[in-house]
Amino acid sequence: MTASQADTATRTGKHSNNDVLDVLIIGGGFSGLYALDRIRDLGFTAKVWDAAGGLGGIWWWNCYPGARTDSTGQIYQFSHKDLWKKYDFAELYPGHDGVRNYFEYVDSQLDLTRDVVFDTFAESCTWDEETRQWTARSADGKVQNARQVIVATGFGAKPLYPNLEGLDLFAGDCYHTARWPQEGVDMTGRKVVVMGTGSSGVQVVQEAGHVAEHVTVFQRTPNLAIPMQQRALTHDDNEQFRKGLPERFEARYKAFAGFDFDFLPQNAADLSMEERDAIYEKMWAEGGFEMWLGNFQDILVDEDANRTFYDFWRNKVLERVTDPKKAAIVAPETPPHPYGVKRPSLEQDYFDVINQSNVEVIDSNLTPIRRVLPHGIETDDGVIECDLLVLATGFDNNSGGIMAIDITGVDGLSIQDKWKSGVDTCMGLSTRGFPNMMFLYGPQSPSGFCNGPTSAEYQGEIVVEFLQHLRDNGITRFENTEESEKQWRAHVDELFVNSMFTKARSWYWGANVPGKPAQMLNYSGGVPQYFARWDKIKANGYAAFETN
Repeated sequence: MTASQADTATRTGKHSNNDVLDVLIIGGGFSGLYALDRIRDLGFTAKVWDAAGGLGGIWWWNCYPGARTDSTGQIYQFSHKDLWKKYDFAELYPGHDGVRNYFEYVDSQLDLTRDVVFDTFAESCTWDEETRQWTARSADGKVQNARQVIVATGFGAKPLYPNLEGLDLFAGDCYHTARWPQEGVDMTGRKVVVMGTGSSGVQVVQEAGHVAEHVTVFQRTPNLAIPMQQRALTHDDNEQFRKGLPERFEARYKAFAGFDFDFLPQNAADLSMEERDAIYEKMWAEGGFEMWLGNFQDILVDEDANRTFYDFWRNKVLERVTDPKKAAIVAPETPPHPYGVKRPSLEQDYFDVINQSNVEVIDSNLTPIRRVLPHGIETDDGVIECDLLVLATGFDNNSGGIMAIDITGVDGLSIQDKWKSGVDTCMGLSTRGFPNMMFLYGPQSPSGFCNGPTSAEYQGEIVVEFLQHLRDNGITRFENTEESEKQWRAHVDELFVNSMFTKARSWYWGANVPGKPAQMLNYSGGVPQYFARWDKIKANGYAAFETN
């Protein structure tokens, strides 16, 4: 390849089969970009293929009204290369524009986009045993050979669409929150139906309720949303936060979920109601996920302790949802499931909006959608007219983004066939039959239970360190052993069946996807235990892998 051809290939991403990379990374979110920067620093040749049209990973796609992080910006950023020293967040919890701005800043410091190929959906990856290389093909015809492939599609890469009669005949606007038009959608004066009350549903309802003529919310499971306590930040606020960030970053590695806080070393069951409620009140005033992952240490293991917070939460909601019919739907007397075993959302004025006269909430278990009509939604109670249909129906999480790629490994084995009865991995990092391929923020890793940038950096280091070990020792092929993935699946399953996570049908274990094998897809043992297990593998000479 001539210098001119190489320059053209870099800009367009159209590489020939002879242009063999050391590493191709599929996915350009936090994990993919961190891996790219670290791998380049070590002298590997690398590219990122990203289906998005610009930087941000899932935050390029998530541009629906109200989309924002559920982690404070200070913790939802890299500690890498002191990037945090110069960037100011405009809000405590950045919106999608704020996250995109942050990624643009990171790019300005690290020059990442020179090795990122956008608008490139990886359609297939095929292993060649003779050359010990992967050949990746994109939906628009790009071809790339690489010695190693890192799949960093994350846990929310594949939107889940409802199977509803007539959906394709709807005459109004219909959008999944994960595929929202980049130019936005004006909801002013419209009749809006929102299907789903997960994080995106809550955020859309908050926005729609203030401007739409009418909003109808179809709820399958109440969202036990907790207050965000959002606020704008000045430069001085950012300066104050920066003073304590090194210690907060260090805390992320030691905490169960990779945040800068951990469970209280107290049991809710050991305190009086007055003592507990005083602590709950303080948490409520401060807002954020500390009410979930910084609560009492028995809150996710003891149902009686768990119920104390649910009752506190419900009383708080009933102060804002005064319509008895609506209150019974969004905050029932009997918990729909133990608090925290489904990911709670952070809300700003969701329950106030629900209480508005222009907003109706429907329990879709009692009044399901029968079919979609060109100008509305039909239920047994009649037709709900609408001109904007919002599908806040979530994702085929964790494994869905990986299995959306036609990955073919040893002897023609496809990833779909390998995982048809359930996912098997070695620590969520690799799967047997697919040599020289690793996953970041994927199934059976802490992913859904871990702050994204924390996982990007610490799990990213595992992968980068391992690839460096292979190169330094002249190893051109690796594959985890069958025993290592059997042991890991058994460990993940054991943690799951002995937890309260079994008591809610959630995306944590694939229960939201019809026909998907039921198994825990997120490592629930906590970040410290996860990395301690990797340290043992490393100390044992990477015996979990066969290399040559």
